[in-house]
Amino acid sequence: MKKIIEIVNLKCGGCVSSIKKGLEGIEGVKTVNVELETSMVIVDIDNEVVLDTVKQKLSEMGYPEIGDANTLIHKAKSFVSCATGRMTSKSE
Repeated sequence: MKKIIEIVNLKCGGCVSSIKKGLEGIEGVKTVNVELETSMVIVDIDNEVVLDTVKQKLSEMGYPEIGDANTLIHKAKSFVSCATGRMTSKSE
């Protein structure tokens, strides 16, 4: 089943790369697409339990769902995730 999650703190291709890598490792996630322009993450998942895991992982990475708390810690984590994604995508 496909689900769309609108997130905050998505800034660049580095963020997109980090999110894809972070979510693709979750059991039950079939595909991950991230739309930079709309801040939407589209996942094809096995069930609703996996969706909760995906949302938790996004929040842990600094990209909480719109409507959830977006703390300074979330913003800092998204900055680190963004930088990591940029470095990883350049080395590949």
